[in-house]
Amino acid sequence: MVDNLKRRTVLKAGGVAAAAVTVDSAAGAPEAVAAEATGSIDITLKVNGTTKRVTVEPRTTLLDALRERMALTGTKKGCDRGECGACTVLVDGKRIKSCLTLAVMRQGASITTVEGLAKGDRLHPVQEEFIRHDAFQCGGCTPGQIMSAVACIKEGHTGSDDEIREWMSGNLCRCACYPNIVAAVKAAARRGASW
Repeated sequence: MVDNLKRRTVLKAGGVAAAAVTVDSAAGAPEAVAAEATGSIDITLKVNGTTKRVTVEPRTTLLDALRERMALTGTKKGCDRGECGACTVLVDGKRIKSCLTLAVMRQGASITTVEGLAKGDRLHPVQEEFIRHDAFQCGGCTPGQIMSAVACIKEGHTGSDDEIREWMSGNLCRCACYPNIVAAVKAAARRGASW
């Protein structure tokens, strides 16, 4: 009974605090801040070797800027919480989950998406090995897996199957193609797959 009373007291106090913030917001000053925070701004992103100017809200993630403003839909929106890795891209050569960073924070950085790996009609060696080893089924995670594999090889984390699994563990595959993914990464690493 005492625990419920404490919980109820905390909830009531939270409600009173929220009401106070709402009343303060109605006073006027925070409205200007809120309008400024949600207004659109122009930013410049260097993606796949091309510099592009896009208009975004300051809170727009890099993932949404790539997909919705730049039509680079190869980068997938999976969980949108940084848990699945489907949105993995390379920023200055390092893998990041693009749903966890704001586009405005990546101005001046060199961003590579899955669309930027191939050289003309020639696929990147990691892409070729994913096809050769049948390392995907539905394809939802494949772009993120490929981008993470490129980084994994570049970082030198391909000494064993266990090491590959460990360094690719931030990318989930709902179809459970993990053995094929490991085989593809290992084969691409043997080819010296970083260009």
